[in-house]
Amino acid sequence: MADQTSTATGWPADAASYDLIPPGRRRLGWALMALATLGLLATIVLQILYKTEVDTIGFETWRPVVYAYVLWGVAIGIGQVLTRGEDGQRALFLLPALLFTIAMVIFPTLFGFYIALTDWNLSSFSGRRFNGLDNFWQMLADPYYRNALVNMVLYVLAVLVEYVIAFGLALLLNAQIRARKFFRVVFLMPLMLSPVAVSWMIGKSLMEYRFGPAATLARHLGWEDPAFFSNPITARISIMLLDAWTFIPFMMIMLLAGLQAMSREVLEAARVDGATAWQTFWQVTFPLMLPVSVTAVILRIIFKLKLADIIITVTSGGPGGATDSVSSFIYREYRDRSNVGYGTMLAMAYLVIIVVFVTWLLKFASRFVRNVN
Repeated sequence: MADQTSTATGWPADAASYDLIPPGRRRLGWALMALATLGLLATIVLQILYKTEVDTIGFETWRPVVYAYVLWGVAIGIGQVLTRGEDGQRALFLLPALLFTIAMVIFPTLFGFYIALTDWNLSSFSGRRFNGLDNFWQMLADPYYRNALVNMVLYVLAVLVEYVIAFGLALLLNAQIRARKFFRVVFLMPLMLSPVAVSWMIGKSLMEYRFGPAATLARHLGWEDPAFFSNPITARISIMLLDAWTFIPFMMIMLLAGLQAMSREVLEAARVDGATAWQTFWQVTFPLMLPVSVTAVILRIIFKLKLADIIITVTSGGPGGATDSVSSFIYREYRDRSNVGYGTMLAMAYLVIIVVFVTWLLKFASRFVRNVN
């Protein structure tokens, strides 16, 4: 009976297979992986010191680092087989994904932090030069970057209004109304359009100051100067409306799916108990929809943190940076000023802010849903 249990669980069998590996073979595998790791780290450190002009020994390009990384990946695979036997062979199937993630995510991020510590302007003939934390201090004193961060707070807070509208539309399209399928398709159409197309179709055409239909209608209604993008307040609101019109259907379709998956028996029981429509929504529908609502809001906030295309196309951050998001400001720092080093510092700082904020948001959302339920 004990043998059958051991075979079913697999743990003693794995331990036995591990014990069958000769100690010398395991030591060889660990030594191979350690040497390969030290060699890769030494190559990277040597190249960084050379590129930062701390040392004169190094390589003109980063190609030797790529070769060292490939050899490190091969050594890790061989070391896994030598030290773990069959388990190491199974781990080889995960190794390509791990190496790809490191090469496409970890290395570019680390290289971005390195570029952020350099003075690199493409319009300058001096090339890239290591300048330490100068870009960081410049970022802290940059009023336009602080303005972009404040704008992002306003844009993110606008998601709450978008959520209310999306929930209302989802409730409407979930009700038994005429031409319900037609309206579902119509309300989803903005999501099918590119934000750049929306920017040109509405921001550059309908809301154009001289001949746009929206501006003409505003004049007939008594607005003497219907310049939607010349005043900082109206420009921000206009950008929020354009972005909301594009992405409210995204939240709406998620909420509609949650409403359709809701049990009808619960709603019917509330009606039988004499609950009004508002009481049924507030005490039954809304609590049951809370997990879907939180998911929709978090995803929408993540999309909002990347807001750039509408701003770049319609206002280019104007007037005077009033509509800039962080992403659009960084883009203009690259495009208009060719300032790669400072722009990368802004991007790396924004990356840290996003990681911290989204991590806190997920924890807060999980605790909120758990407390409500």
